[in-house]
Amino acid sequence: MVLLAAIRAVASRRAANGILMRVLVCAGGTGGGIYPALAAVKALQAQGVADEDILWLGTKGEMEETLVPRAGLRLETISGGPIVGVPWSTRARSAVKLARGIGAASGHIQRFQPNVMFMTGGYVAVPVAVAARHHKVPIVTYLPDVEPGSSIRFVVPMARRIACTTDGSRAYVPAEKVVVTGYPVRPDIRAAGQLTQEEALARFDLAPGRPTLFVFGGSRGARNINRALMAALPQLLAEAQVIHVSGTLTWPEVEANAATLPTDLRAYYRPYPYLHDEMGPAFRAADLVLARAGASMLGECPAFGLPSILVPLTFAWRYQKVNADYLTTRGAAVQLTDETLADSLWPTVRKLLFDSEKLALMSAAAAALDKPNAATELARVILAEATPDEGAASPLAQEETSC
Repeated sequence: MVLLAAIRAVASRRAANGILMRVLVCAGGTGGGIYPALAAVKALQAQGVADEDILWLGTKGEMEETLVPRAGLRLETISGGPIVGVPWSTRARSAVKLARGIGAASGHIQRFQPNVMFMTGGYVAVPVAVAARHHKVPIVTYLPDVEPGSSIRFVVPMARRIACTTDGSRAYVPAEKVVVTGYPVRPDIRAAGQLTQEEALARFDLAPGRPTLFVFGGSRGARNINRALMAALPQLLAEAQVIHVSGTLTWPEVEANAATLPTDLRAYYRPYPYLHDEMGPAFRAADLVLARAGASMLGECPAFGLPSILVPLTFAWRYQKVNADYLTTRGAAVQLTDETLADSLWPTVRKLLFDSEKLALMSAAAAALDKPNAATELARVILAEATPDEGAASPLAQEETSC
């Protein structure tokens, strides 16, 4: 609590004094890192950081090339590639790209002269963090998941401060660097909480009177979830209605399957490859969510008080399982596995959707985890750690000493 008070004091003083700050943002690869960074940037702008004082470094060919310019932000790309969960030949090529990326990131830093670097993960963060450290730019890391991934683990020793979604992250990173902010849900998503459920359903041409399941598997999609859902649709649509965001990879298969449904069932099914502006209304329309256990589930379902069925992805490392365990042990979710999904999806969905008492208990448990001011708190951490003069001591450290 002392640390959070110090952060608020430094950030508020800077906002009041109109101190100019240049923020280097590094987040890329998947929506799990990009979306919370976008929410934090929005909060930084609300606290006085100008658009021209924000530079986003990402990787060419990844999601950030679409999402960041769409948000009206300046994006520069450097070379990079995955190291974890790929063949050795790919790792070798990626290592060369990442080494080159250090030099490219260094050039951007020299030109932009940031006061702070803010990162959320993704392999692009490694060369940028190395370059930032070389130029004595303070680093603030945000850990979206409970357990850090490989790039964040690499950067942790260099970071001045590590903002976390949950206090469960204290088991994985140095406690003295941790401040728990919560997950910064995008403002456009959170704003949908002002809709009634009937209004949200109307956005999808659905009506109240049937329980609604919202299914998604991340920005690229989840093949196992999509296929298990498609197999269960005849039973599911006889009793409920479904909003289904398949992701882009398996959309042709999902679209073809939808065309085979009988007309009376198709009336209760809304498949999409991807949703941008309507993700918030989809959450608000739902009574239950079926999804992977990416970091967004730690923030978005609690924001709407939504119970969830989670199917954690198990390759690369166990971060989704840790996220799922966090929500499950707090009564906000139940878990299924890819191996049993085909047989267990429909019975589990049906059992929960038509048990209003159980849904109410899970909904209350999810809502209790919501931190509605997370984006603002994260922006304050970033501003508080920024150093106005190159090489100067952390102003937050000075404030903590005075406390």
